[in-house]
Amino acid sequence: MTLSRSLLAGAALFCAAGFALPAQADGGIEVTMNQARIVKLARAADTIVVGNPLIADASVQDASTIVLTGKGFGVTNLVVMDKDGSPIIDEQVTVVRQNASSVRIYRRSQVQTMSCTPYCESSFKSAAETTSEHEMNAGN
Repeated sequence: MTLSRSLLAGAALFCAAGFALPAQADGGIEVTMNQARIVKLARAADTIVVGNPLIADASVQDASTIVLTGKGFGVTNLVVMDKDGSPIIDEQVTVVRQNASSVRIYRRSQVQTMSCTPYCESSFKSAAETTSEHEMNAGN
């Protein structure tokens, strides 16, 4: 009887460790600048907090769906709680630049970003991108 209990406890611990490892290995939620990502929740949300709203914005689609939008480059966090104050999600959010189908042209201290889908045209620059470019150019 004790052998089967310890075997059962060992199997439960192994399974729990197997499910916990991917959550730790996961880098959180990645959102591309100026794009949205849908986040589905396991249960209804009551409170949503974004650590730095200049990096990402969260809007409620319905009680179990959140839309995250990348507003500025960087890392922040997203905390979603239910009506009892229990966390549903507590994840790191990373906003990155879209590298596919875009080209950056450097002319001395000036940088121009082109969106090439399929023809290259100047792409929209958010305030965060403009600030980033000014900071990069300040060192020149």
